[in-house]
Amino acid sequence: MAEGGPSRVLLRGGAVVDRGGVRRADVLVDSGVVAAVGDDVPIDGAAVLDCGGCWVGPGLVDLHTHLRQPGREEAETVETGSRAAALGGFTTVVAMPNTTPAIDSAAVVREVMALGATALCTVEVSGAITVDRAGERLAPMAELARLGVRLFTDDGTGVQDGRLMRRALEYALPLGVVLAQHCEDDALAAGGVMHEGAWSSRMGVPGQPAEAEELMVMRDVTLARLTGARVHFQHLSTAGSVDLVRLAKRSGLAVTCEATPHHLTLTDEACQGYDTAFRVNPPLRPAADRDAVRAGLLDGTIDAVATDHAPHDQEAKERPFDQAPPGMLGLETAMALTLGGLGLGDDPQRLFALLSWQPASVLGLPAAAGVMAPGAPADLCVIDPGERWVVDAGRLASRSRNTPYAGMELQGRVRHTVHCGEPVVIDQEAQR
Repeated sequence: MAEGGPSRVLLRGGAVVDRGGVRRADVLVDSGVVAAVGDDVPIDGAAVLDCGGCWVGPGLVDLHTHLRQPGREEAETVETGSRAAALGGFTTVVAMPNTTPAIDSAAVVREVMALGATALCTVEVSGAITVDRAGERLAPMAELARLGVRLFTDDGTGVQDGRLMRRALEYALPLGVVLAQHCEDDALAAGGVMHEGAWSSRMGVPGQPAEAEELMVMRDVTLARLTGARVHFQHLSTAGSVDLVRLAKRSGLAVTCEATPHHLTLTDEACQGYDTAFRVNPPLRPAADRDAVRAGLLDGTIDAVATDHAPHDQEAKERPFDQAPPGMLGLETAMALTLGGLGLGDDPQRLFALLSWQPASVLGLPAAAGVMAPGAPADLCVIDPGERWVVDAGRLASRSRNTPYAGMELQGRVRHTVHCGEPVVIDQEAQR
C-alpha cells in the first residue's frame, strides 16, 4: 500500500461478480485483503468508493504485456505501462521478455522485478526460452524459475527447431513452469506483413498464410503429447489454430491458449488504408477467422483474452506499412473491446473469467481462485458496463500512441482499480 494511503476502503453499491455468481453486495477492504462482503457493510472510517451501477470483481490479469524496459524506454516503461494497466482494470500483468537485452538472465530478471516493485500493478516477469531469443540454445530456465519466473517464451518469434522445443518442454516439466509459444513458421511467413489473402493481393503487400501459424500449433500440440509438458499458445488468430487446440483439449492434453482483443474485433480489411496502427503480428485475419476466435472464447476453447499491448514510438510507426514494426496498444481498451466484441453485456461472469481468473489459472496466480470473500487478496476491478466513451490516443497513459481505436466510441469503462488494498484508480483517474 502506498504511504499515506487509506487502510480501509469500502466499495459500495455494486454487483459483486466472481466464480460463484453475481450478487448485490458491498465490499470492505482492510490491510490489503477483502475483509467483508455483504449488504450494508458498516463504513467504520473507511474511504468510500461509489460503485453504483457497476460490476465489482477480481482484478484483471494480462498474460501478454510488452513493457519495453530495459532498452526501449522511448516507447514504454514499467511505470507508464503499469499505469495504463491500472486504468484498464489490470492488477497483474506478465512482462514479455523481448526487451534489449532480452530477459534471459538472472540479472535482467532482477532488474525488471525491481522496477515492478513500485508499479501500479503486480508485474510478473517472463523469461526467454532461448538465449537472446535466438532459438539456438536454452536459457537458464531453472535459475530464472528459482527467482519466481513462471512463464517462458521467445515471444516475437517462435522456436523454429522442433528438437530444441522438445528439450525445452522436457526441461520445463519438472520445474513446474509454462512454456508459451508465438506460433509462426519463419519459412512460410517470411516477408509477410499482413494476412495472405484477398486484401494483401489487392493492396500489393506481401502476406503470410494462416498455415504459418497453424503448422507450429500442430507441431507443439504433438510435442505436448510426446513430453507430457504444458504448452500455452499465444495470440491465436486463425480458425485452424482454434480447431487444433479444441481437439487437443478433447484429447486431454495440457494445452492452454489466449486471443487478443484486436483479433476478435478487427479483420484484415482494416489494413486497406495502409495505416500502420493495424499492422500486428500475427496479422489481422479475415472475418471467418475473427468469428472462429470469438466462438473459441465463448465455448471455452480459448482460455483468456490477453492484450499483447505493444507500444511503439511515433517515428517507428510512421514508416511505410511494410517497414513499420508490428503491434498496437491494448491495456486501456481491452475490457471494453472484449465486452462489446463478444456481446457480454448480460454476462459479467464470462467477462471476468476471460480477463481475470482464467488467465490467472494458466500461471497458478492467486487471482485464479476468482472468489470475492473475506481473506481474498484485495486486487479488485470495478467496471461500469453502461458508460460510453471515445478513445482519445492523446490521453492514454502509455508513452506511445499506436492505437487503431482512436476516435472510436466504446461501451464499458473501468471506474476504480484496487491493487493490494490501495485504490490506484479512482473515478477513472490514476492516483500516482
